[in-house]
Amino acid sequence: MTGKMRPPRGRRPSAWTTRQWLRAGVAASLAVLTVLGMTGAWVLGRTAAISSELVDRRFPAMSTAFRLESALLNQESGIRGYGLTGTPEFLEPYRRGLTDQHTYTAQLTELLDADTRARDDLRRVQDALSTWQERIARPVAASPPGAPPPLTAERAAEAETAFDAVRQAVADQQERLRAERARTRADLAATMRLRNWLFAAIAAVIVLLAGLVFEGLRRGINRPLEQLAADARTVAAGDFGHPITSAGPADLRRLSGEIDFMRRRLLRELAVSEEARRRLDAQTADLQRSNAELEQFAYVASHDLQEPLRKVSSFTQLLQRRYGGQLDAKADQYIGIAVDGANRMQTLINDLLDFSRVGRVHHDPVEVDLEAVMERTLSVLSIGIEEAGASITHDPLPSLVADPTQMGMLWQNLIGNAVKFRRPDRAPEIRVGVAREGELWRFTVTDNGIGIDPEYADKVFVIFQRLHTKDVYPGSGIGLAMCKKIVEFHGGTISVDPEYRDGARISFTLAPEAPPAPSTIAEATRATPEPAP
Repeated sequence: MTGKMRPPRGRRPSAWTTRQWLRAGVAASLAVLTVLGMTGAWVLGRTAAISSELVDRRFPAMSTAFRLESALLNQESGIRGYGLTGTPEFLEPYRRGLTDQHTYTAQLTELLDADTRARDDLRRVQDALSTWQERIARPVAASPPGAPPPLTAERAAEAETAFDAVRQAVADQQERLRAERARTRADLAATMRLRNWLFAAIAAVIVLLAGLVFEGLRRGINRPLEQLAADARTVAAGDFGHPITSAGPADLRRLSGEIDFMRRRLLRELAVSEEARRRLDAQTADLQRSNAELEQFAYVASHDLQEPLRKVSSFTQLLQRRYGGQLDAKADQYIGIAVDGANRMQTLINDLLDFSRVGRVHHDPVEVDLEAVMERTLSVLSIGIEEAGASITHDPLPSLVADPTQMGMLWQNLIGNAVKFRRPDRAPEIRVGVAREGELWRFTVTDNGIGIDPEYADKVFVIFQRLHTKDVYPGSGIGLAMCKKIVEFHGGTISVDPEYRDGARISFTLAPEAPPAPSTIAEATRATPEPAP
């Protein structure tokens, strides 16, 4: 019946916990990803270096070499024109070419600083250019203007040969720069291909790792958890004899074992609780029957007490009317005490009946207009209010779903107490306030009467608890206890405001919706017929 855990079939279960498996998997994945990341970083760095060399050195060096060639051609054109004409304007391109030559030579020297062969090419260009300038350009430029310098004709062949050497050196330089640029481009293309293949491999490895991790989690964790959940649902559905399967890492197997231990313990406890429930059902049925009989007895006893009380009250009043003044003063006093006691006993029994009905005998909840209830209450209490000279004001009262009879009893007791417990030296002033407080309505009944000491703030809501003798303030001591019972039946609370000192302030809340349905015991007692008075 209790069952045992089924050991997993096949290979021996691992002693590793879920955390250990996760740590090992994460460590292996991080190691692989670290190697791939370092390789990818190297390839990216290599690609960036080659791109930088191509953009920052090779292309600018080629462009500067072309500009240097243009500057040299300007020098040669200017010297040749001046040598043929002697016109000074031809020296302007020469001088501008000299300035550009120094600028571009400096730029090339900086760009080719790390390339020894390229610096050698630049040096050969400079050497050939120096020979041409020393033998041809400077002597011709130094000749006086006006007539063609005679040196031009004397060194015409040498000038052509010297500048051809310059052109050749420049051509060799440019050819080497083109070759280096093409080589760098080839390196960049090869590195980019390597980068693309490497990142494709990294993506494939990441997908493979993700698949391995997913499959490992599915087999090692998800599948055992699904099996555990399925077994738990079977047990929760009522099959407490179904064993819990143990599978997966060590901690999941321990969890399965603990759940299975709990299942076995619940199975034992259920056997005990089932027996206790059967006994409790029997006791509950006896208690319901006893409560119904007690309430029936209370009603019968209360109504049976009414008849002798009515007789006692009637005959004592008859004695008072017929023989009052014919006997001595002592007899008249005794007759008055008997009449008063019988009347008070009858009032007390009626109040007790009303108190017992609250929460037990109730009408169907309906929409109750508290304004109308207040008007009826003031009409019922009109004689006492007029005799006391009381002033009663109230805020606009809401409508709520409640028992209309109990709402009338609530307002009648609260307003009646405020009028009754007044100061002898001032007329009662009663104020009823209302405000919304969350889901409830908060009501306050404030008067300027004798007040309630804070030490008695809870005592006044206990049945038969009086703070004054009946000779000073008449009553049965049930009114506020009945108010408390009505308010709590309608989902609220009631209390005395201890901070208010100019009289008494009763504060209570009422729910805007109907009170909850009566309990099983209340329904059972409600079904008992109430004898007619």
